[in-house]
Amino acid sequence: MNLLVTGGAGYIGSHYVRYEASRGHQVVVLDNLVYGHAESLPDGVLLVVGNVGDAGVAEALLRAHKIEAVVHFAAYAYVGESVTNPGKYYQNNFAAVIPMMDAMRSCEVRRFIFSSTCATYGNPQYVPLDEAHPQNPINPYGESKLWVERMLAAYGAASGLEYVGLRYFNAAGSAADGSIGESHDPETHLIPLALQAALGKRAAITVFGADYDTPDGTCVRDYIHVDDIAVAHSLALQRLTAGGASGFYNLGTGTGHSVREIIQACEDVTGKKIPVIDGARRAGDPPSLVASAAKAYKELGWLPGYRELEPIIGTAWEWELHRRY
Repeated sequence: MNLLVTGGAGYIGSHYVRYEASRGHQVVVLDNLVYGHAESLPDGVLLVVGNVGDAGVAEALLRAHKIEAVVHFAAYAYVGESVTNPGKYYQNNFAAVIPMMDAMRSCEVRRFIFSSTCATYGNPQYVPLDEAHPQNPINPYGESKLWVERMLAAYGAASGLEYVGLRYFNAAGSAADGSIGESHDPETHLIPLALQAALGKRAAITVFGADYDTPDGTCVRDYIHVDDIAVAHSLALQRLTAGGASGFYNLGTGTGHSVREIIQACEDVTGKKIPVIDGARRAGDPPSLVASAAKAYKELGWLPGYRELEPIIGTAWEWELHRRY
């Protein structure tokens, strides 16, 4: 197929692009490179530097490359920043998607795969969270993603848009060969921060809150390997191509790990001591987020290849040791 991948030079997007390109699809990437890295893209993939919210660019790409589906990763994803600068998130994560939707409608491109998030659920009423859990986001990041989910349903009803939204939990790891990986500026994700502290690139890692209602007082999250997320996006597209219904799916392993457990696992993988500083809670952080991904297993045929924590961290460690960008 001819695919347009927005945000395809970013962390998760680049792993998806590599996967689909390896399967013979023709991939065009639209990325403004604010957080993405051109170096992460494989040979033969066309990178167009531009913004998703530019209707002229979107429509030109859809027509010129005979695009058959759009896979949308382009979004800002710093929860704390979304609390202090909400307009940035509503504009980029929600409003900028509208011109793309309208361009797709004009060009009769009907398939859309959306990178959503477990942050649409907010504070869990029960764990693990399934797709029936109420969606009450507690930060603008989660809310901006929820608004896109609702917009997809509206466009589906109005114009026949076919869509899948994937609500994944904590993406982690890197390509197994260490060729591409996680590289944010600033970096806020726990595993790379811990590994960089193990390498001495950071003086210490801060634990934000040790008084949550969890077994050791620190936040619990469900970590899923980035390549497993890439495969899920591909399976979602296959579902639509085969005539399957639109819908939303959780992606996770079903196992939660606390912040302290992650730090300990990073010490075990690296064989190095990681200095820790206890800090205050961050705004917008729920105590525990763990997925039920039974629906994805059943309807998409998706199963995570990485089920244990140490192998996920091992790929991230390989990237940190030999990172290219």
